[in-house]
Amino acid sequence: MTNPLLSKSTLEFELPDFQSLKDEHYMPAFEHAVTEHNREISSILNTLDVSFDNTIVALEKAGDLLNSMLMVFYNRSASDTNDQIQNLEAEIGPRLAAHTDSITLNPDLFARLQILEGMRDKGHLELDQQSDWLLTKYLKDFRFAGADLEEEERTRVSQINERLSSLEAEFDKRLLADTNDLAVNLESEEQLGGLSKAELASLKQAASDRNQTGYTIPLLNYSGHPLLANLEDRPLRQELMQRALSRGSRGNANDTSGLVRELLDLRREKAALFGYEDFAQYVTSQQTAQTPKRIHEVLRGIAPAARRNAETEAATLQMLLQDEIPNAHLEPWDWDRFTEQVRENRFSIDTSVLKPYFELWRVLEDGVFFAAGKLYGLEFQRREDLHAYHAEARIYQVNNEDGSACGLYIFDPYARTSKRGGAWMNNLVDQSTLLEKMPVVVNNMNIPKPAAGDAALMTFDEVSTLFHEFGHALHGLLSKVRYPRFSGTNVERDFVEFPSQVNEMWMLWPEVLENYAVHFETGEKLSLEWVDKLSAAEGFNQGFETTHYLQAAILDLALHQAQETPEDIEAFEAKAIKEYGLDFKAVPTRYRPNYFAHIFAGGYAAGYYGYIWSEILDADTVEWFKEHGGLTRENGKRFSEYLLSRGGSKDSMELVAEFLGRSPKIGPLLSRRGLN
Repeated sequence: MTNPLLSKSTLEFELPDFQSLKDEHYMPAFEHAVTEHNREISSILNTLDVSFDNTIVALEKAGDLLNSMLMVFYNRSASDTNDQIQNLEAEIGPRLAAHTDSITLNPDLFARLQILEGMRDKGHLELDQQSDWLLTKYLKDFRFAGADLEEEERTRVSQINERLSSLEAEFDKRLLADTNDLAVNLESEEQLGGLSKAELASLKQAASDRNQTGYTIPLLNYSGHPLLANLEDRPLRQELMQRALSRGSRGNANDTSGLVRELLDLRREKAALFGYEDFAQYVTSQQTAQTPKRIHEVLRGIAPAARRNAETEAATLQMLLQDEIPNAHLEPWDWDRFTEQVRENRFSIDTSVLKPYFELWRVLEDGVFFAAGKLYGLEFQRREDLHAYHAEARIYQVNNEDGSACGLYIFDPYARTSKRGGAWMNNLVDQSTLLEKMPVVVNNMNIPKPAAGDAALMTFDEVSTLFHEFGHALHGLLSKVRYPRFSGTNVERDFVEFPSQVNEMWMLWPEVLENYAVHFETGEKLSLEWVDKLSAAEGFNQGFETTHYLQAAILDLALHQAQETPEDIEAFEAKAIKEYGLDFKAVPTRYRPNYFAHIFAGGYAAGYYGYIWSEILDADTVEWFKEHGGLTRENGKRFSEYLLSRGGSKDSMELVAEFLGRSPKIGPLLSRRGLN
């Protein structure tokens, strides 16, 4: 049997040959690609003289086959896993960590980098800006990996990395299993009052997909659920929320608490080997924030106003709750339901009315793609002749304004039991002129799959999420860098959310909304009065949203700054949130430790703060767009040229300052969230 991962794909854009790919291909391909990568590294080390081309450029070219195979594999493990794939992930992860360390902790290879550093410092090495920055980043990468450490310490770092990889894969596996196990199944629709016919049909479809009868409410990855806004049955709302909060808990079949403890222990030990006080300091040293202290200064400036606003919002909701249930006290499972009532009463906004205007494929093609065309001159062509990794995923060819090819975009919208929660972007091919590659990017979401024959209708939040994730896709698609190390979203973790958050602004831009918000049955366009209503409500419920988010960001930092892993993590969580003044019972933290996949399986350890850190830049940039005419080709060209096309090829904060023409300000964020 021919293994399509053993050589470079011959399909257009190097799209992987998914039709020929089998699960049994991954391990042989991994082993072959590692061997090939080791051969390439040996060739570099066996070259006697040291030059930028035979060391840095050669490193950029090395491992191409391995990188290609891994992008395909990890895309599969996230979006359509099974027992065999999960077992492979548990095996490949530690072996990959060991292989990576064999390169970044190789003293002879690091010595070559130091020679180049010395040549540059003495003025004997002339490099263009991107090449100079590449040398700087390689030196930082190797030092961050531990190349400067003594041999015994390097060995221990490598052991820790292997174990961390195993633990993170196991966390992801258990969380997916527990999320599926805890889905709520109901035999009849008796408790489902308040839901639309389309929502009921979707829950019936979810039950069928799980070989269950009746109606099934799948859990999502965060603390909450969109159906809480409409479900009338309070005990069911409570059960749904409590199941969400209990994922990965002790006593569950898929308890993650032991994994969490060991992950924290190992991360703390690793940071100590590098001479850092804690893991948060180690991580942030490579981010735009630079230190936890700077992060806390920003978060502590926001937290008090967030709490005050949440309390004000809660007082209003409490009155509505008591009108319905005398003497009842507001609980987390009540918040969304009564918030919707306030939204309707105060702003004349009923978000359930919007849903028929948000048909999935129209939102994508006439909304998301339309805005990208207006801004960046991109055109999208459906490629039904090309095959993705799953039948539900669609492939589009993306062309530039002049008709030349830009890359491929794959959209995989629906939730399934084999897909991890949330929404994300990843690459199957990274853009690089050095390797002559154009980008192939993927967006995944978890929209409930409609019953056969029904339209897929999106919530307001899901539409916003799609615009957000497509912002990441644009970062990948519009990349125009030489070196793969800098391609697209290969930037600091606390910067990566910035372009995606900016792209959310086009969701309600009148010209865009008018083009995609069309009733799926009548063809009626959504009135543009909704723009004014939704804009007026922009700061509404932001006390809850900001508190909800900050609690998780603070918890992440606290866990990774602790000098020892707390015996009682739940008590530690409560204490950390209370110290910030955000211990407000009616507002649950967005993630509890036992299902906080961002930090225990998703690469955001000590980095969850990055969303609001990036939003400072985003809010300021949105103001810039508005001041300069909004949705224009000229503005898109500037944003692409100064930011999206540059990837990580220059200091990220310098890129922002160059685009804005000044340093960014925090004022627009405070105004947006009603915190000023």
